[in-house]
Amino acid sequence: MSVLALQLAGPLQSWGASSRFARRTTESAPTKSGVIGLLASALGLDRADDDGLGELAALRFGVRIDQPGTRLRDYQTAQHFDTGESMPLSERFYLADAVFVAAVEGPAPLIDKVHAALRAPAYLPYLGRRSCPPSRPLELAVHPASGLDTVLAELPWQASSWYQQQRRHHPAVDLTALIEAATDGSADAPAQADTLRDQPLSFDPRHRRHGLRTVRTVIVTVPNPQARPRTMPGATVPVHDPTEHLEGV
Repeated sequence: MSVLALQLAGPLQSWGASSRFARRTTESAPTKSGVIGLLASALGLDRADDDGLGELAALRFGVRIDQPGTRLRDYQTAQHFDTGESMPLSERFYLADAVFVAAVEGPAPLIDKVHAALRAPAYLPYLGRRSCPPSRPLELAVHPASGLDTVLAELPWQASSWYQQQRRHHPAVDLTALIEAATDGSADAPAQADTLRDQPLSFDPRHRRHGLRTVRTVIVTVPNPQARPRTMPGATVPVHDPTEHLEGV
């Protein structure tokens, strides 16, 4: 088994688990259906290819929230092309300036195939919606013989530099990770877990379907590369003379 790690960063992202009429919401973190759809697009799979989707959907999924971003609401209007009549006002939600680390775990040949597709995708990838392009390369690395939990716990913090600097007085930060529970009957599936309806069963527009999956929330601690020590009380502060560079001028 191998793990493929991804970084999902962009000006806007939107990961909807449900869409009700003209209201298009977003979850606080990427959904499994959204990320699997991204991988399927990179591989060039047809939306009606349920067999190809099943292979990807069987991958175990996890995501780490490195930079939660800010939730935005947008109103959109449209007119019918032929009649000119106004269409219903739609309400859409996005995550701005968010950064996530996502990972999928599965057989090494499939992981390597997906990794190669991300480097030369058949279709341009996007972060939940076509209007949300990524601002960084998606693929981070393949981790052979590594577990999903280990990869999400050990990967460096991928948040933007300005966001890391806001926490420069913290040498380490706690990040929330949402990890899919194992289905092999191991102790990985705890008694307390959440259930999400984002397990893709079919992307076919004629019968799009999603199933339930079990997810557990864990906290991982990673170093802050922008950490700066605080000045302790009583410590010697270097003398600063702002005019010393003017000597001899």
